[in-house]
Amino acid sequence: MDDYLIPAGFGEIEYVEKRSRFIGRVWPASSEAEALGLLNGVREKHWDASHNVYAYSIRASGVTRFSDDGEPSGTSGMPVLDVFRKAGVQDFCCVVTRYFGGILLGAGGLVRAYSKAAAMALDAAGRARMTRLFDVSLVCSYPQYERIRPELPRFGAQVESTDFGIDVELKLSMTPESFDRFSPRVTELTAATALCEVTGEGLRPVRLEPDAQGEG
Repeated sequence: MDDYLIPAGFGEIEYVEKRSRFIGRVWPASSEAEALGLLNGVREKHWDASHNVYAYSIRASGVTRFSDDGEPSGTSGMPVLDVFRKAGVQDFCCVVTRYFGGILLGAGGLVRAYSKAAAMALDAAGRARMTRLFDVSLVCSYPQYERIRPELPRFGAQVESTDFGIDVELKLSMTPESFDRFSPRVTELTAATALCEVTGEGLRPVRLEPDAQGEG
């Protein structure tokens, strides 16, 4: 399973270019049906807009679609899509709404305006890397938990839940590489008496820090 980038969440921006109002929106989308639902929601909300330009791409199905929605051919839908292609971002839906302000932007101006709206909306959404993670169950005594707890961030372990019963049961997620280092450390700290095992795995989104947003 290869890692890849997606929008980290919903992002929305608005700006004005020569009296035309541009509203850019970005969402993560894992299916074409989801992308179409988001697109139709914008169309219903902005039924009076001059244009609702869109682009979406779904990795699993290999579907990529875009539309100029009445703008001159090649000036909007494709430039929006190119923003995401250059950023290496997949599984997204982006809609840029335009309210015409009475001043023509020209072909080059339209390309720049729609590209800017899409890029700003993507920046607002942030990026997440779909990464292969293990689901890990860790059962230990309370004294062992106090020894293990400071180790968790050192191995990049994300605590999904903690159950304080007779023993402490942690549900963790971490990369396979981290687990290969974490498991021996648990054995060392607990004299091999704690139970630490992988219960599942899958691709999950891990939000990138702002200085890593441009990584492909």
